Amino acid sequence: MPLPWIVVDGDRLADEAGRTILLRGVGLGGWMNMENFITGYPGTESQHRAALLAALGPEGYQRFFDRFLDEFFDDADARFLADLGVNALRVPFSYRHFEDDDRPFELKHEGFRRLDRVVDACARHGIHTILDLHAAPGHQNQNWHSDNPTHHAFFWDHRHFQDRVVHLWEALADHYRDNPAVAGYNPLNEPADPSGEVIGPFYQRLERAVRAVDSRHVLFLDGNRYSTDFSMFDEPFAGAVYTAHDYALPGIARDSRYPGHARGEWFDRDVLEKTFLRRTEFMRRTGTPIWIGEFGPIYTGDRERDEACLRMLTDQLDIYRDHGASWSLWTYKDIGLQGLVHARPDSPYLRRIAPALEQKNRLGTDSWGGTDQHIRHVMGPIEELLDAEVPDFAPYPWGRKAWMSLLVRNILLAEPMVERFRECFEGVPPEEAAELAGSFAFGRCVVRADLADLLRGQLAT
Repeated sequence: MPLPWIVVDGDRLADEAGRTILLRGVGLGGWMNMENFITGYPGTESQHRAALLAALGPEGYQRFFDRFLDEFFDDADARFLADLGVNALRVPFSYRHFEDDDRPFELKHEGFRRLDRVVDACARHGIHTILDLHAAPGHQNQNWHSDNPTHHAFFWDHRHFQDRVVHLWEALADHYRDNPAVAGYNPLNEPADPSGEVIGPFYQRLERAVRAVDSRHVLFLDGNRYSTDFSMFDEPFAGAVYTAHDYALPGIARDSRYPGHARGEWFDRDVLEKTFLRRTEFMRRTGTPIWIGEFGPIYTGDRERDEACLRMLTDQLDIYRDHGASWSLWTYKDIGLQGLVHARPDSPYLRRIAPALEQKNRLGTDSWGGTDQHIRHVMGPIEELLDAEVPDFAPYPWGRKAWMSLLVRNILLAEPMVERFRECFEGVPPEEAAELAGSFAFGRCVVRADLADLLRGQLAT
């Protein structure tokens, strides 16, 4: 049976018959937009791909990524999610699957083919998809997940990059305009415009361009400052949902407990709800639907802490249900930090990258889930120097300490670690390269059973 069209009806999402629809599911991080903590490489996706090309050669590189992109998510994954009760999959992708930087505005068919395969697989199992541009040309935010090797989001400085994103979304809207299995379009993940002056006019331009092609699909619009700031919005667009990201500190800080303290702050259910209400104030004030586009804790293997994270996650999901919010848990599949499903610790892939994984974990080169506990002798003096010399320096978006970690850990240390990662693949023949990528196939992975049980219970209500 074809999936129904999803429409905006006041402060709720509904089908065409007027029945309320809550889109509840997961994000497919690490597939058409790769991230270092998800599949284990240091640095950015482009650095990772260059390293594998150098180590594997053109044939091995092609066979690795063909297998990876085919098997990271397929029919078995869609069936598993449907059995849990999931009805929505957010699908992040990089512009690089659709366009090369040296041939701007020349779109590649292969990107559409890969998206189609997952859209169709989900549709067969009753799951809507939300298409999410996670990495834009010029980088719409300052971090690794937009494939940004710097700390500057050039997207907001150059009209050329904005033109290319509008052009890509016009093509995507034309391609999916008659497909109700696609719930809608999430045009930019976690934009971070430091001036706050470009994003509003850009969204207006993008909305006009998409609506000239496709008047039907829902637009899911992230706020500025990594989907936490909605001050650039005035009157909501018709047929739009404004999306907040709702990561809670106890789920991210490794030394936290819940209920309890995280980095000196107290957290319990009341605090989580107040945070949710603050982040969704614009939606509730304007009477538009609420969709939490990302949230979720990391898991460290500390049983007591991980159980506390599940308690926190339960409270968040209860809050979302109480307020009629749709949601997308981050993330579906990885190597064990956050995923609902993860590669086996003894998989060929994880065995091969073990030396690089140990080094980058020790040096804390991942922004997400990493820690500087082993390099405090490096970070401490730099922090003290900046505190003494520029005590009022508070760079966008998260202040001095996060800025320093980005520059030192996630760029200065991470970039040379790519070489160690490359060495892990030296001498691997093409057929073995494909087998390594096969480590991410659903049948070769492990389900995080306690998280799956939690979601199954929540989705049954």
